[in-house]
Amino acid sequence: MSMVNSFGSKDTLTVGDKQYEFYRLDSIPNSARLPYSLKILLENLLRNEDGHAVTADQIRALAGWNAKDVGHSEVQFSPARVLLQDFTGVPGVVDLVAMRDAMSDLGGDPQQVNPLIPVELVIDHSVIAESFGGFGSFKINADIEFERNKERYQLLRWAQHAFDNFAVVPPDTGICHQVNLEYLGRVVFGADGDGSGQGLPVAYPDTLVGTDSHTPMINGLGVLGWGVGGIEAEAAMLGQPISLLLPKVVGLKLEGSLREGVTATDMVLTVAELLRHTGVVGKFVEVFGPGVANVPLANRATIGNMSPEYGSTCTIFPIDQETIDYLTFTGRSPERVALVEAYAKAQGMWHDPDHEPEYSQVVELDLSSIEPSIAGPKRPQDRIPLSLASRTVARLLEDPTANVKVLTALDDAVDDTFPASDPFYGDRDLTDVKAPRGGYTGSEEPQWPSNPQELTVGGNQTKIDNGDVVIAAITSCTNTSNPSVMIGAALLARNAVQKGLKSKPWVKTSLAPGSRVVTDYFDRAELTPYLDQLGFNLVGYGCTTCIGNSGPLPDEVAAAVDAGDLTVAAVLSGNRNFEGRIHPQTRMNFLASPPLVVAYALAGSMHVDLNHDPLGTDTEGEPVYLRDIWPTSSEIKKVVDSCIEARMYTEGYSDVYAGDDNWNSLPIPEGEKFDWQDDSTYVRQPPYFVGMGPEPDALADISDARVLAKLGDSVTTDHISPAGSITFSSPAGKYLTEHGVEHHDFNSYGSRRGNHEVMIRGTFANIRLRNELVPGTEGGFTRVLPGGTETVTIYDAAQEYAASGTPLIVIAGKEYGSGSSRDWAAKGTVLLGAKAVLAESYERIHRSNLIGMGVLPLQFAEGDTAATLGLDGTETYTITGLSGQDDVPEQVTVRVQPDEGEAREFTAVVRIDTPTERDYYRHGGILQYVLRQRLHA
Repeated sequence: MSMVNSFGSKDTLTVGDKQYEFYRLDSIPNSARLPYSLKILLENLLRNEDGHAVTADQIRALAGWNAKDVGHSEVQFSPARVLLQDFTGVPGVVDLVAMRDAMSDLGGDPQQVNPLIPVELVIDHSVIAESFGGFGSFKINADIEFERNKERYQLLRWAQHAFDNFAVVPPDTGICHQVNLEYLGRVVFGADGDGSGQGLPVAYPDTLVGTDSHTPMINGLGVLGWGVGGIEAEAAMLGQPISLLLPKVVGLKLEGSLREGVTATDMVLTVAELLRHTGVVGKFVEVFGPGVANVPLANRATIGNMSPEYGSTCTIFPIDQETIDYLTFTGRSPERVALVEAYAKAQGMWHDPDHEPEYSQVVELDLSSIEPSIAGPKRPQDRIPLSLASRTVARLLEDPTANVKVLTALDDAVDDTFPASDPFYGDRDLTDVKAPRGGYTGSEEPQWPSNPQELTVGGNQTKIDNGDVVIAAITSCTNTSNPSVMIGAALLARNAVQKGLKSKPWVKTSLAPGSRVVTDYFDRAELTPYLDQLGFNLVGYGCTTCIGNSGPLPDEVAAAVDAGDLTVAAVLSGNRNFEGRIHPQTRMNFLASPPLVVAYALAGSMHVDLNHDPLGTDTEGEPVYLRDIWPTSSEIKKVVDSCIEARMYTEGYSDVYAGDDNWNSLPIPEGEKFDWQDDSTYVRQPPYFVGMGPEPDALADISDARVLAKLGDSVTTDHISPAGSITFSSPAGKYLTEHGVEHHDFNSYGSRRGNHEVMIRGTFANIRLRNELVPGTEGGFTRVLPGGTETVTIYDAAQEYAASGTPLIVIAGKEYGSGSSRDWAAKGTVLLGAKAVLAESYERIHRSNLIGMGVLPLQFAEGDTAATLGLDGTETYTITGLSGQDDVPEQVTVRVQPDEGEAREFTAVVRIDTPTERDYYRHGGILQYVLRQRLHA
């Protein structure tokens, strides 16, 4: 708590018969004008003011925030807690253990490396849909998951006992964001014994950072939190504030309400398209206006969840009566519910639909304008109206390089059967995007290539072709936390079964809810049998298909896809559909609501126009259309109201940390330092602190570097550090084989993140990565320069460069590092030998992660690109302006020397934006900085 209290903010709040200490925002003049999210940051500064890390000047800077010109003021944000999932949590624990070892080596106390704030880790990313479509699928997948991941889980069990403030939610419980929303989220700290235990409990807003980019899902509950890389989260655990520049805040003003038949998923896909088009990367988004009252809490969480898909740091809803009702509905204690309401009203944080705070920009959305939609086939922001889906897919099969938005805009504009109902095309500049091949104007029928392959699957002789659906998955935190869309999917399944419809035999169907509450209310509504009959049997409680844990296709289907080199599709109720992420054999991946996932399983093809074509025939031989089985909003609400109650949440989460027999039978290693096993292929001691001294080295120029990869636009962290399956012939696969691991036990890249040897070999290994140094190839390939003509893996090339002492850089286009907040995209980059990345623009989290690993993020100056500067990636690059500097400069000179010809120079911007980030880079990374801080404490 504040040791200075310069503004006399400390006061007492009485709620019922209890008193709380709190820090009044109205002690700061003009604070009422601030957006809700900035009020939370202001309280954070008031409460943590110590005159050193948090100063009165920071408080004044935030209080004086100028919506239109935010300036360059840095503030220090101290989150109340940290949320982890196991893919990012395991390497986080590995890093902390390595820090303990390094602390000991430097003569310090290993116990100095210990979480100082609550850390909650949910094991949710490791279950794979190996078995599907059967009553025993859940147990089969759970047993396989545990057997494969014993080493990782043993590390987490050890951490649970070795670290303070570290709790683990065992596997097969739920997805971290849904558990966070339904159970972990406090909204306001101070109730239920979560205060300091000394004097009056302190009431303050629940805030967090999480090592999953979809952490902003909790924004729907009025909790400020966002995704960070694991290394930044580790620093926060150890008491290091999060450094950020005062952000711009975009107000999303909602009007109206959703029309009949439009789902929360349709809404969030529309918001993703709108805000990506607006440009909100690195900004806060805050939802306000009269339409907010018409958005249920679960729908708010759905919007918050998708924040990284349009690039914002967060998308937050203020506290209102809906928040209070949800807390009661999910079984939070009366004491907490009362505190949340009283605190929000006392601090001016209660939503007033008639009050508009000051915003940097206001974007308006009429909810009644939203229509049923899907998004894809490669990016979440590429929304396609459902009415245009079959035509758009056909056009993309005809020309895979065509721009989705051009296709849908042209179709919408010229075909009278598809009215122009999308509100965002009118002001869109389409001149800089690729038009479809042949000058398509929307009037011609697409001539997509057909190559049907015969197969027998499940006893059925059938055919599959380009554009057919081979995966239909109800999965992901985004939608499985939302009772309305989940009940909607189950009711649609019931109606389909009653009509005699079946899922197509070539479709791999799966149900992976975000928590056990979902299956509880399915059972109570007596809807589970209908989902089972369509093959949507429970496969696990976790992030499956959306993270790439979709499991293999049936052998017959996989063989047919390969034999015909087919472009087939996955349809999932997730938030990510990047290239190579969902499944290596699905080149098209579409995001859709859970009811539409079921509908596409029935249709079996993206060529079926769900608005006009029948899904099949009923028992009388009559055609059945989607409109015949789509449940009404009133019917969905009736089932939700009658089948879901608070008791289901309190009982479901009463033993959330207990675990099953598998979990509890794991032996727990003893000691404050972890006992590394040399033969482990899951958990290895990382090399980040090898040779580290108590003081940082001086800044140095980068001389005669070679380009490891020259990449285009929209390269995601999935391209850089894939999470899915490991192929047998890849460098990572060869490493595992050499260490005695059978192919069926390779598991995923995500599960192997505790072993840097696997992850180095997996960096830039995405099967859809296109490196311009080796045109015409896909995958993690490059060539060794100068003069190399042979195509080699990026890992092998990096080893050859390392042997010759050659530093490396990466060149990229726009939106480099978009997507997941995976620190391994930066860790792998530095371990391959890359000293810098030169890109046209960065997504926020990856830029921070690069700095956190000591990689220099450079940005082309305004108007410059690799193309305009004539860079082909075969040159040597020398970056000057660092050596001899006490601080990191704002720009550097890049000298480019072709193997033949004259050298040339240009200036690049150093994207190290805050003084704290400059400290991290000077120390070679955030972990080295924090370790030295703890050593000298």
